[in-house]
Formats: sequence, C-alpha cells, structure tokens
Amino acid sequence: MKRLLETLVLTGSLLIATGSIAADTKPPIPPDNAMKLSNLIATIEKRNDFRYVSEVIWNDDGYYEVTYYTSDKAKVEMNLDAVTGKPR
Repeated sequence: MKRLLETLVLTGSLLIATGSIAADTKPPIPPDNAMKLSNLIATIEKRNDFRYVSEVIWNDDGYYEVTYYTSDKAKVEMNLDAVTGKPR
C-alpha cells in the first residue's frame, strides 16, 4: 500500500511539473512575414571569400544569429533581421 501511494505521488508530481513547463515555454519561431532562411543563407553564400556556415540561431528579438567562416579562416558573426534580411 505504501509503495502504491509513493508511486501515485511521484506520478502526480511529474504530471504537474511537465504541465507547468509546457505551458510556460513557447517555441522560438520567426514571424509569419519572415524571409525564408534558405534565402538569407544564400545571400551570405554570395559574399566574397565565403567558405561555410557554422551556426544559425533564432533570437526571440526577431533576428537570426549567423556564424560563418571565410576562405582565410576568419570567423564572421552577423545578426540578420528575419523580415528584411538586412544586418542589424
């Protein structure tokens, strides 16, 4: 009986914790009028001495944080507006 009670308490606690986490977090997504990410990356790929994109992160403030490297191994970090595609 004690084991059943412990299991019920643990299960209830997990359900409550999971529900509150799910309710508080919103998925970080670009606005409806945002440019396609593939188009933004294509403009970066056209830059002189472009080598490869290392990382792209969506920032909740409305822009992409893009990190890429040039052919001379220089690291470039840019913040691109999701709607206009222009650097911030």
